[in-house]
Amino acid sequence: MSDAETLTRGPRAYLAFIGIGLLAGLLSGLFGVGGGTVIVPLLVLLLHFNQRLGAGTSLAAIVPTAAVGVVSYAIHGSVAWIPALILAAGSVVGAQIGTRLLPKISQTTLRWFFVGFLAIVIVTLFLVIPPREAAFDLQLLNGLALVGVGVVTGILAGLIGVGGGVIVVPVLMLAFGTSDLVAKGTSLLMMIPTAISGTIGNLRNRNVDLVAAGFVGVSACTTTALGAWLATLLDPFTGNILFAVYLAFIAVQMAMKAIRGRKKP
Repeated sequence: MSDAETLTRGPRAYLAFIGIGLLAGLLSGLFGVGGGTVIVPLLVLLLHFNQRLGAGTSLAAIVPTAAVGVVSYAIHGSVAWIPALILAAGSVVGAQIGTRLLPKISQTTLRWFFVGFLAIVIVTLFLVIPPREAAFDLQLLNGLALVGVGVVTGILAGLIGVGGGVIVVPVLMLAFGTSDLVAKGTSLLMMIPTAISGTIGNLRNRNVDLVAAGFVGVSACTTTALGAWLATLLDPFTGNILFAVYLAFIAVQMAMKAIRGRKKP
């Protein structure tokens, strides 16, 4: 057995799985994201997972995590059910498109584009603060727009592995005028069918470590509700500031990947 396999199955690794899950669950509940931006790099750095296996394992762990988050937000009436399903349908289609486009598009260019998108979102989060009582009023035009957002989200997920919540939460707040809580609850619901669809494909390709996904997912479930509860305690402006810090962390990660990609021959 190799060192990587020993580490992946030793007591230290199981503690790492639990720790990763606890952190990912807290961030998932607090920001309405899947937590993959935490799970994947930590699996790669601490447990020697390759990028593809880490992404597949993270996606599987997101399913129970997002489910707990949805229940937590639904208790406060902060889930737009139909818009979430529309987003999910678009995202599933978009992910297939993104996967097919992957060999044809420069990863470095895409990453810099996404860093630019996050920079604009971060600035806007300080300028646009939707009120807490703002709900999502579903109509024909914004319903069609939701399909487009879902497809674009899925394409980016397929191309650069970006979780949907990082895109959907700020778009719902800034473009659709939805409250931060509704945006987060809706984002988490959108992730469930998307993650299930992706996990089925990853299982077929043996890109999921089910043991690791189980430990991370169950651990995450214990802190997701805490994160969602903390989100309700924060005023919208403070919530936006914290979300901006989280997005800045992701932007730095993506920029470093773009720089490394450009240096490769």
